[in-house]
Amino acid sequence: MNNWYTALKDYFPESELKSKEHFDKLLADKGKFYKVEEGPNFVLVYFEKEDFVFVDFILVYSGGRSKGTGSKVLNHLKQKKKSIILEVEPVSADSPDTRKRVRFYEKSGFRRMNDVEYTRIHPVTKEVIDLDLFYWSPTIKSPRWAIDTMETVYKEIHSYDSEEIYDAPPQAVEDILSLKEDNYRQAK
Repeated sequence: MNNWYTALKDYFPESELKSKEHFDKLLADKGKFYKVEEGPNFVLVYFEKEDFVFVDFILVYSGGRSKGTGSKVLNHLKQKKKSIILEVEPVSADSPDTRKRVRFYEKSGFRRMNDVEYTRIHPVTKEVIDLDLFYWSPTIKSPRWAIDTMETVYKEIHSYDSEEIYDAPPQAVEDILSLKEDNYRQAK
């Protein structure tokens, strides 16, 4: 088992993690676009397309935290001159780390996509996962851009070969991604 996978498995809850088989299949079949970078203080797993980068996982080991490691990793991605999108657990009083993560991304120039609702069901644990989308880009991006981008991510990464790997069909994209209607009704 790879060191990076062990580190991710030790840190992230099962409901947020892909199986080792899923990672292996993505790296074998989509290795040109789906990549793992590992340094002495971090693990970065990302999906790079022509016009965006999706950060699947970023983990800074405890020895590298509060030392600029996370910022260096994100700056490395920003140098690609593409929009970056990632999923973040919503801030929760039960998990103080969620507030730290959100502050870190905001301090790094990421914006929360407030008008997009994103909820998935994990194929193994069957847990419902509500996530916020954050993005970094030199230009403001629309909620439609976020939905279209995450649809690509969902189809090409999250649900890739899910029937074979997890023995479960993927959810329909329209069931996991939508515009928050209330925000638009209030604005009218």
